[in-house]
Amino acid sequence: MESTTEVHVESVRIQKQIENHLGLSGTSLLFEFRQIDNKLRLDLITVNPRHQQSFLFHTETGYDKLDVLRKMLEYVRSYKEKESSYTVQWMARGDKELNTSYFRARNMYEALDKLYFGRDMNTITVFSVVMNPVS
Repeated sequence: MESTTEVHVESVRIQKQIENHLGLSGTSLLFEFRQIDNKLRLDLITVNPRHQQSFLFHTETGYDKLDVLRKMLEYVRSYKEKESSYTVQWMARGDKELNTSYFRARNMYEALDKLYFGRDMNTITVFSVVMNPVS
């Protein structure tokens, strides 16, 4: 059994590895943990500094904090090989500026789920979703 201090130190270490691996310059990452039934859910959320919007990057579930963080790290290390890249053009209600965001997802519906995560669907208008060619 690991002590609380060891869990905290290891959690921070893994979170730093995830942040470093993603290298999203200027974009903040938010690690949101939630207990659901007898599982722990981690939503990794990105916050874009330019348009001040947050989007879901990925969700993992596990039996405890370290388990779910290790699963997230594993995902971050391999997601580019497993998921397609999508470009979504959208506008927030009340804005006059068209925004472009990029998502990795299994399909366009999952990309839209990541865009709409945690918000009312009526607050954003989507103009296009395009699967990017594989480089």
